[in-house]
Amino acid sequence: MVAKGSGKRSSAGIRGVRRGATRLVGLSLGVLSLLAVAGCDAGKAFNGFGWPQGGITPTSQRMYDLWIGSTVAALVVGVLVWGLIFWCVIRYRKRGEELPPQTRYNIPMETLYTAAPFLVIAVLFYYTAIVQTDVDRTSKNPDVTVEVVAFKWNWQFNYRDGMGEKAGTVASTLGDDRTIPVLVLPSNKKIRFEQTSKDVIHSFWVPELLFKRDVFPGPIRNVFEATLEREGAYVGRCAELCGTYHSMMNFELRVVSPDEYQRFLAAKQAGKSTADALTSIGEAPYATTTTPFPTKRQQS
Repeated sequence: MVAKGSGKRSSAGIRGVRRGATRLVGLSLGVLSLLAVAGCDAGKAFNGFGWPQGGITPTSQRMYDLWIGSTVAALVVGVLVWGLIFWCVIRYRKRGEELPPQTRYNIPMETLYTAAPFLVIAVLFYYTAIVQTDVDRTSKNPDVTVEVVAFKWNWQFNYRDGMGEKAGTVASTLGDDRTIPVLVLPSNKKIRFEQTSKDVIHSFWVPELLFKRDVFPGPIRNVFEATLEREGAYVGRCAELCGTYHSMMNFELRVVSPDEYQRFLAAKQAGKSTADALTSIGEAPYATTTTPFPTKRQQS
């Protein structure tokens, strides 16, 4: 037997739930808008939410912005869900022995929690696709082309006169057990990196690029482009477990002005070593960000 007036109480309760849910959604959207506007500041305040800061390329900043936006969106969804949980715990806690109004379904709420995940996924996919396309974009006429040759366990950098495997090498830098190879490149120029390996899979990684790409053996040549906006010396590493001395497979990226780069390249073409060519443009002759590791061969 249904108590008199229970239907009215049920209707009022449902309307209260809807009003509360509407207010909560509105508040969450307001918080989302505020955090979206302050996304960069939030990233700085929370140390990038785990993403490295200080990228030296435009694409590194775009990847950083994508990470911050995704993290802020995840936090907003989390706050919304946590808020709904605690609101339900408080609003519908037991207040007596009377049976609360029974509701079989709530179409607006069910539509919300069914559509919202698809909406979140669609938005994240859209921005991820845009940033990924931008990172992978290559130009028809890059300013500089360098061939990155990886081998166990060091690097060779060939400065090329064109694109593709058939282009010629005008200068080269080769690393060994006693010398860290220094890759010299100009700032604010479009740099094309063409990668190949002589043996196993390696990975070309400069942390300040906030980007790395595998280096494959055989006919596969991975290619990417970057514009280096800040001059300086940056350590480079192999980011793919490639064998015994994987952790020792380092190099240095030296970003100089376009004029200094041309003078360095001219010195290399004149027969000077990489160290002498660096000295001729006023740069340190050897790597400053890392040093060669002693191998077992050296120790013995």
